[in-house]
Amino acid sequence: MSSQVYHSWDTAYKSVFGAVKEKTSVRFRLMIPDHLSESYVGFVVAKDGCEPFYVQMSPEETLHSEGSKAYSAEYRFEEPGIYWYYFKLCTPKGDLFVTRDFGCAGTLCRGEEISKFQQTVYEKDYTTPEHMKGGICYQIFPDRFAFSGKRHPGVPEDRILRSDWGGQPFYQPDAQGRVLNNDYFCGDLQGICQKLPYLKDLGVTCLYLNPIFEAHSNHRYNVADYRKVDPLLGTEEDFKQLCAQAKALGMGVILDGVFSHTGSDSVYFNKEGRYPTVGAYNSPDSPYYSWYKFTNYPDNYHSWWGFTTLPETDECNDSFFDFICGENGVIDYWLGLGASGFRLDVADELPDKMLDGLRGAVKRHSGEALLIGEVWEDASYKESYGQRRRYLIGKQLDSVMNYPFRTAILDLARGGDIPCFINRVMGIVENYPAPSLEVLLNSLSTHDTARAITELAGESCEGHDRNWQSQRALTLDQYDLGKRRLKLAMAVQYSLPGIPCIYYGDEAGMQGYKDPFNRGCFPWGHTDEELIGFVKSLGKWRASHPCFRKGGIRLEQKDNLLKITRQDGEDRACLWVNNTGAPQQGPFGTLEPYGLYIEA
Repeated sequence: MSSQVYHSWDTAYKSVFGAVKEKTSVRFRLMIPDHLSESYVGFVVAKDGCEPFYVQMSPEETLHSEGSKAYSAEYRFEEPGIYWYYFKLCTPKGDLFVTRDFGCAGTLCRGEEISKFQQTVYEKDYTTPEHMKGGICYQIFPDRFAFSGKRHPGVPEDRILRSDWGGQPFYQPDAQGRVLNNDYFCGDLQGICQKLPYLKDLGVTCLYLNPIFEAHSNHRYNVADYRKVDPLLGTEEDFKQLCAQAKALGMGVILDGVFSHTGSDSVYFNKEGRYPTVGAYNSPDSPYYSWYKFTNYPDNYHSWWGFTTLPETDECNDSFFDFICGENGVIDYWLGLGASGFRLDVADELPDKMLDGLRGAVKRHSGEALLIGEVWEDASYKESYGQRRRYLIGKQLDSVMNYPFRTAILDLARGGDIPCFINRVMGIVENYPAPSLEVLLNSLSTHDTARAITELAGESCEGHDRNWQSQRALTLDQYDLGKRRLKLAMAVQYSLPGIPCIYYGDEAGMQGYKDPFNRGCFPWGHTDEELIGFVKSLGKWRASHPCFRKGGIRLEQKDNLLKITRQDGEDRACLWVNNTGAPQQGPFGTLEPYGLYIEA
C-alpha cells in the first residue's frame, strides 16, 4: 500500500470497487500520517437528500506503512440510491477531513470545502440484455444511408425528393426565415436491408435507427403518427423484413423513441390541417387535447425548446401514457413487429412516471429488449427539473448514450493529457452499475455532433454559422491527420466498457460539421477502403475476446503511452496508444505518432 491517505479505486482502501448492489457491505480504510494525534476517526455517509450517518473507524494494529497507520470501518448499504461520503478526524489542532481530490484520491483538508465521494447502490435484481454485451452498434440516419431504388407510394407532395445522392443537404432558411428540413435523399428500409452484409462484415450486432415513424421533416423528430412507418421509408412489412433479416445475421434493431413532444403537423395536434382527425389544436374536444400543455388556447402552448412546431406532450397524462406504454400501445406495437428495443430521445426531459412505464412496457415484451436513454452528462447523479434522477438504479434505463466517453476519447486523440483521460473514464466506470456499464452506447459522432474526423483535424466550428460550416472540408493533410487520430480514437472506443457505436459513414471517412452537414449521404462507391478495413479488424479483435463483454478495466500511463487492459478470468486484451505527434518508445519497440499496438 502506498503512502496516500485514501483512494476509492484501490481495493486496499475500499473493499469493493465501484457501484454495489443493495445490502452490500463495504470496508473503508484510511492510512493516517503518524504525526497526527487523532482522538476520533469517522466515516461519514449520507444517502442523497438525507442526514449524514457517522461510523467510528477502528485502528488496525497489524497494518502499517512507513509513516502512517490504518483505520477502517464497514458499512452496509441497505437501499438503492446515490450515497455521498467523506472522512472526519478530530485532532488537538482541530478537525481534519479526507475529501475527494483529483480523480478519486483522498486528501486531508481543514474542511473549508468538502468534496465528497460518490457511492452508487443499485437494485439486486437489476439486469440488462445479455445479447448486447460485447457487441458493436451502428447508428443509421435513415434518409441518408442507402436508397433501394424503389419509389414508394403515399409520399406527401410537399417534400423535395432529391436525385443527387451525396449532394449537400439544404440548410438555408426560406423567405419566412424557416429551415424546413424538407429535402429528402430517399434512403429507405429496403436500402438498409441491402446493406446488411456490409454491416455484418464490420462485426455489427445491433442497428440503432434514428426515427422512422411518419413525420414531416427529414430527421423525423417531429412525429406525425407513432404507429406508421414514414411512407418514404417503406411500410410496416418492410420494417418486419428488416428486423427478420437482421436477426438472421445476429443483429437487433433499436428504434428512436420521441415521446417528449410530437410535431405540430401530426395526427394528434394537426395545426397545419394535414390530417382528417380533430387534433388538439383544432378543438378542446379533441381526444388528444389533454396530451398537450396549452397556456392560452390554441396558439400558446409549451413547446420543445421554444420551437412551436414541436409541441410538448404531457407524459403524465393518463391517456398519453397508456397510448405509449399500455397494453397494445406504441411500445408493444413496434416490439411486436420485431424491434429489439428503444433509444429514448431527450430522456432527461421525461418524468420518472414515463421512464418507469417505458421500462415496464419494454421488459413486458422481453427482458432482452433494450432501453437506452439520451443523457449527455454522468447519468448516475444527473439532476433535472430540480430532482436527482434514478435512471440507472434498476427500474428505468438499461443504460445511456455515453457522451462523457466521447469527449474523453476525442480529447485524448488530439494529444490530450493521459491522466485526465484516465480520470474521466474511470469516473464513469466507478459510478455506473455493472449492468449499465456493460451496455453503454459509446459513440464518437452522432446526428447531434460534428463528425469525429472533422472534430479531430478540422477548425473548430464554435462561433461560426452554417454558411461557414457549409464551405469547409478537410484538406488532404488534415484528412491524413484526422484519419490517424480517428483510428486511435476508434481503437480506444472499441476497448472501453460498453458497446462501441459507429455513426454511419465514420468508418468510411465521412466528414462534416454540425446539423445538417453531419447528416450527409453515405458515399457508396467512394469510401475509404483502408479505413473500413481497419474498422473490420477492430471488430474481429473485439469478437475474439470474451473480456470485452464484462471484463474489468485497467488504465495506466507508461511514460508517454496509454495502456488499456481488459481482463475476464484467463482472457485478456491489451491496447497501447501513442496520442502524441512524435514517436514514443514502448516495451515492444517504437510506436509511431498517433500509433497503436495490440498485444498478441
